[in-house]
Amino acid sequence: MENGMKMETPSAPAFESKNEYKLRTFQSSLNLLAHILIGIVVGSCLFFAYRNGLPLGNMAIHIVLCVLGYHLLMAESILSLSPYNGWSSHLRIVDKRRAHWILQILGSGLAIAGSIIMSRHKVTNWDSLHGKFALVALVFTTVSLVNGLASLYAYEIQKLVPLPGRLSKVTHICFGIVAFGASTISLCYGFQNNAFRNFFGQANTETLIGLSAGFTAIILINPCITFVARLIACSNIKGEL
Repeated sequence: MENGMKMETPSAPAFESKNEYKLRTFQSSLNLLAHILIGIVVGSCLFFAYRNGLPLGNMAIHIVLCVLGYHLLMAESILSLSPYNGWSSHLRIVDKRRAHWILQILGSGLAIAGSIIMSRHKVTNWDSLHGKFALVALVFTTVSLVNGLASLYAYEIQKLVPLPGRLSKVTHICFGIVAFGASTISLCYGFQNNAFRNFFGQANTETLIGLSAGFTAIILINPCITFVARLIACSNIKGEL
C-alpha cells in the first residue's frame, strides 16, 4: 500500500463476535482433544491385542475389530459432521455426509464382526456387564445402520410410505448416541479384565477408562444438541398439523 502499512487479513469472519470466536476456538480445541484421546485409547488396546504377536487369537481379533470399529471409525463418523472437525470442516455438506456413511458402514461392519466372533468363541455370552453393554451396542448399531439407510433415502421412501422424513433422522441420531455410549461403557468394563489390568497396571487402566469417558462425552455433545433441536422441530410440526 502507498502509506507503507500492510493490510491485515482477518482469520475469522468479519461478522463473528469476540465471544463467538472464543466459543469456536474452544469447540475446535475440544475436537482436537477428542482425537488425541481416541489415539491413546485405541493405540493402547491394539498394543495389548498384539502383545503376543501373530497370529491373533479370538479375543485379540475381537478387541481389534471392535475397538477399530466403534472407537475409531464410528467415532470419526460422528465427528465428521461436526463443523469444528479438523479434517472434514472444509468439506461440502454432501461430502461430509458421504464420509459419515462410509465411515459408519465400515465401522459398523467391523464392530458387528468382532462381536459375532467373540459370541461364537464363548460358551456363555452376554452374562457380564461388559457383554451386556456390548449386546446393547450391537443391537443399536445394527438398528442405527438400517435406520441410517432409511434416513439417507428418506425422500424416496416417502414416495412409497407416507412417513415424516425428519422422524427417521431423529431416530438415527438417537440410536447412534445409544450405540456409541453403550460401546464405550462396554469398553470400560473390558478394561477391568484381569489380563488387561495386569498388563497395564491398575493406575494406567483407570486412566484409560477416564480418557474413554472424556472423548465419548466430547463426541456426543454435538449429536445430543442436534437430537434435541430436531426433536423440538418435529414436535412443532406435529403441533401445527
